[in-house]
Amino acid sequence: MRWNSPGTLVGGAAVVAAAVTLTALAWPDATPPDHSAPAGTTEASSARSDTRPAAPTTSSGALSKPPSTVPSVRQFEAARGAGWRPGGNSGVVIAKNSEQLADEGKLIAKELKIDYRGAVAAKAGDVELALESGKQAGPESYTLTARDGRVKIAGPDEAGVFYGTRTLKQSVRADGAIPEGVIRDQPDRPQRGLNLDIARKYYTPGWIESRLREMADLKLNQLGLHFSDDQGFRIASDTHPEIVSQQHLTKAEVQKIIALAGQLHIQIVPEIDSPGHLGAVMAPHPELQLRDVNGKPTRGAIDISQPAAAKIVDDLLREYDTLFPGPYWHIGADEYQALVVSNPEASFPQLAAAARKKYGANAKVQDLTTGWMNDRAAVVGAKKRDVSAWNDGFFPGGVVKADQNLQVDYWTGKEIGARPPLDYLREGRSVINLNDEFLYYVLGQPNDFVYPTGQRIYDQWTPFVLRGTKPVPQKYSKQILGARFAVWGDIASAQTQDQVAAGIRLPLAALSQKVWNPVKPDLSWAQFKALANKVA
Repeated sequence: MRWNSPGTLVGGAAVVAAAVTLTALAWPDATPPDHSAPAGTTEASSARSDTRPAAPTTSSGALSKPPSTVPSVRQFEAARGAGWRPGGNSGVVIAKNSEQLADEGKLIAKELKIDYRGAVAAKAGDVELALESGKQAGPESYTLTARDGRVKIAGPDEAGVFYGTRTLKQSVRADGAIPEGVIRDQPDRPQRGLNLDIARKYYTPGWIESRLREMADLKLNQLGLHFSDDQGFRIASDTHPEIVSQQHLTKAEVQKIIALAGQLHIQIVPEIDSPGHLGAVMAPHPELQLRDVNGKPTRGAIDISQPAAAKIVDDLLREYDTLFPGPYWHIGADEYQALVVSNPEASFPQLAAAARKKYGANAKVQDLTTGWMNDRAAVVGAKKRDVSAWNDGFFPGGVVKADQNLQVDYWTGKEIGARPPLDYLREGRSVINLNDEFLYYVLGQPNDFVYPTGQRIYDQWTPFVLRGTKPVPQKYSKQILGARFAVWGDIASAQTQDQVAAGIRLPLAALSQKVWNPVKPDLSWAQFKALANKVA
């Protein structure tokens, strides 16, 4: 989170979070087919099929309707028939050469209260799970066929089949059955999730695990964990136990969370923010705190001219690099307070001198800061991870350029260094949408923040709306990898963790709809809300 203290906005004007009518928002009929179209279809055909089921050619009975799910499925081919509902003879079976799907099979069997029979032949009433590589099947895609009293869910990877089971579960919960027909489905965006600030507010392991289960049913696949900030450091440390807050997660608890996330096909995105937001790390190491020319300490900022500053942060990055095995890391890089003053070189001469020494006579404090970001990215990127940083850590000009492989988590245009989204897209960078106008749930609502509503996300936001309310051109679609809804603990006591869970439930559901299915939703907000409450 990028606000340094309640009531103080760094480097910009306050957010205006009141609802507005969005007149510039265009609902795309298509993103590039190779990016998002379900297997064997074009985007345009899949979009239209959401509301125009294909006419059946055989069988008799009522024409089926698309399943009731959140998010809605991308393509549904209707048929005539009763569909499938769990019965006394129903079971879940695993197709030949698909044994990796045992966990998915056991989970959906438990949820539907039917037998799990394993790798045996399917019979009447069964649900069969299969790994099948279709010619054009994309990652996380699946095909669900309900025909003649049976269901088959097939996909090219375990995640896709798992999402097919979420569709089955929700449809049965909403209507008692999955409708007769064929569903072809896959996400519009590859990164979809929740960002959680556990540094400023402690959340119990059980609460986090409940959010993972909720996310999985919504087909979300990322949980960002911001676990270090000025107010707390919330995961046990072996290299620097002196920095850890009294209330924290043990490594065993984190490993359990990671294991559950893996079973639910959710990747954890760990974040140690630097060179700002390091107050908890520096509390027992006051000699590392940045001081200005008058000796005044700068809140949360570490003195990056000192070699010891890099050492302690890299110690932590390497330690948690082992704990978190996933493909993503977040290095923060936002709101370094040395760069919010009018003349950083005059205010922090030690940083200016270090910049010139390392990068040449023309280098400035922003170059030293960019170099710091690149160096931290190299530490966690050694295992070929995708590394991201907040957008206001990417500065224009200067003699040092941000590593081109760094992904941009775009949250605001109001901070010092924050540029319009098009600046990053034109540079060819990949961007993840965390638009603070729609996707920031800031506890206590400081700095004119207002708790975002699911309705506003549902009615006015799409992944193209990266800043404010105006979408960027659709030609940049491939570079917009997805979005996360962010919970920040600025005033930690403002809500209990149960209140947070209740407050973010419908916004998460709305987000899931928008990152999964790119067409304008068919349901009104009232209808969507009723469905979300029904399938939850």
